[in-house]
Amino acid sequence: MDSRTKRRLAPAELDALTRRALGTGVTTSTELTDGYANAVWRLALDDGREVVLKLSPHPDLDQLSYERNLLRMEAAAIELATGAGVPVAPLVHACFDDPVLGGDYLVLAALDGVSWNETKPDGEDALRRELGRHLARFNAVTGEVFGYPHAGIVGETWREAFLAMVAALLGDTERYPTPLPRPVEEIMAVFEDAAPVLDEVTTPHLVHFDVWVGNVFLDLRGTPRIQAIIDHERAFWGDPIAEFVTPTIFGELREDDPLLAGYREVTPLELTPAALTRLDLYRAYLSLILLVENGPRQYPEDEYARLRDGATRSLTAMLDRLVRSSLGARG
Repeated sequence: MDSRTKRRLAPAELDALTRRALGTGVTTSTELTDGYANAVWRLALDDGREVVLKLSPHPDLDQLSYERNLLRMEAAAIELATGAGVPVAPLVHACFDDPVLGGDYLVLAALDGVSWNETKPDGEDALRRELGRHLARFNAVTGEVFGYPHAGIVGETWREAFLAMVAALLGDTERYPTPLPRPVEEIMAVFEDAAPVLDEVTTPHLVHFDVWVGNVFLDLRGTPRIQAIIDHERAFWGDPIAEFVTPTIFGELREDDPLLAGYREVTPLELTPAALTRLDLYRAYLSLILLVENGPRQYPEDEYARLRDGATRSLTAMLDRLVRSSLGARG
């Protein structure tokens, strides 16, 4: 999908940027239009390298509260993931508050693999198991604070931070009125009533929170393997079990999922009733993101309708389930 928050750079501007950042110009450039928030180009450089440029929206353009300084979180997550042995696209250069463009940008090494979303390789169960191992290593990275430090949405406890994340997103509906299955106040109350289960999480873990097949690149030479996990902008510090939301989007996490088996090869994980309630909270939160973000971005209706409908159904189901969980806990 495209979006009105994206910026456009002419070829001469792209060339000038890479000369400032990397000391070399651009031979050819191709805009990649699959992303949601940032403008992205694949660039062939005069020195023979191929890179990907990610450019944040202009600071004056509309964004959701948690989207402030997204590329700063991505840069940090890439470096932390690399240190944890998780395959990512290497970070070549990062610039924040660029004086010429008035924003942030990252330059990443271009990948020569294939997006999992564009192919159906042999051995998908083995790949899903491999992905589980990588996510466990990613989630093993710990931090000092919960939430979105780059956006100033944080808390000393996970309950405090997560409720602040939800409140910020629901607060965005004042600027961007969004059709939701329940009133905003009622939705917030459902999250608050279910929030005691969040107290089980006492250490901030790095969570990617956008691991769907479009963000996983595969190396198909020989036995298929994962080349890299990309697009870390939505990452936060919180509960590792939230990582299972996007790989099972609008579905359920099953005990026989190879993703879960691979994860458990690296670190123990038990799907207790409390853990499953936390997972429902995070599914509801992702569905809210998918609905509210249409406000600033104004996606084309024919492209967005299916995602909007799926998010609405998922949010409705999760809110109903959370209400039942809260009633059961009180009973």
